[in-house]
Amino acid sequence: MRTEAAARRLVLGTRGSELAMFQARLVAWQLQKRNVDLSVKIEKISTSGDRILESPLAKIGEKGLFVKEIESALIRGDIDLAVHSAKDLPTALPEGLAIGAFSLRDDPRDVFIGKAGSLRQIPAGGRVGTSSLRRRSQLLSLRPDLEIVDIRGNIDTRIRKIEELGLEGAILAAAGVRRLEKKEHIGFYFSTEEIVPAVGQGVIAIEVRRDDSFTRRLVQPENDEAAAIAVRAERALMKQLQGGCQVPIGAYGVADSGGLRLDAYLGSIDGSRSVRDSIEGPSGSAEELGETLARQMEKNGGEEILAEVRAAQEGEGTGYWT
Repeated sequence: MRTEAAARRLVLGTRGSELAMFQARLVAWQLQKRNVDLSVKIEKISTSGDRILESPLAKIGEKGLFVKEIESALIRGDIDLAVHSAKDLPTALPEGLAIGAFSLRDDPRDVFIGKAGSLRQIPAGGRVGTSSLRRRSQLLSLRPDLEIVDIRGNIDTRIRKIEELGLEGAILAAAGVRRLEKKEHIGFYFSTEEIVPAVGQGVIAIEVRRDDSFTRRLVQPENDEAAAIAVRAERALMKQLQGGCQVPIGAYGVADSGGLRLDAYLGSIDGSRSVRDSIEGPSGSAEELGETLARQMEKNGGEEILAEVRAAQEGEGTGYWT
């Protein structure tokens, strides 16, 4: 049970990147705006994903690279809530933790950072940077002539590497570029049909302890129901396909008063094979719709693609990992 003084203080855990800090400050401001007597301290926590920068995310293979240490602090009680990019959260949360709120969704699209003003304007054989298998697969399905170069780091680092590595450009999430006011670097936007977004892209997730009723009540007003419905469907599809950063999967849900539509992509690492599908239904059946669409995709060629991707993870087949 919290004392009266403790009820006026919260410790919020987050990664230390510029984007993570922006999102944490935004959540802290919103909480304090609704609760004028509340004090929110932001605690920076270094994660495995922040420390391991030389290997592609898919090759590392560890789940929760950008959240595990933060969740551990939340379980221990060192922090009261955690703020994440929803796309970083594994589909299975640790025992005792729950998502208290999903924010209003920012622009879910991916953007090309570079001089080209359209996909067609990227020169033949051009080198494009991304660490995401989802982006790699979908870009190569559209432009198989391009060379994909793995780059990691925060937004400024990846923008800087475009010139350092002699790239035509790089692909980033529109939401992060917009939040950090870097829009002047955007050459063009990919539609969600061209490149299906990552699960949860553009949404901030607030994670809390299940037994902390005070904090759960405090963050509940920050929940955007349409975003929450869409992300629950996307995460259910991801869970059914047993996906993550090691599998080229995209899912994008849109929920409104008319129901829910979920579009999804599953492809090979080189983009030569893919399954695209969609489903519509009632918003109240978000998880069921996600699972149904995943099983539908598995039957329509997805099982073979998943087997191929997993073989590549073991160093067989494509040779990508070498």
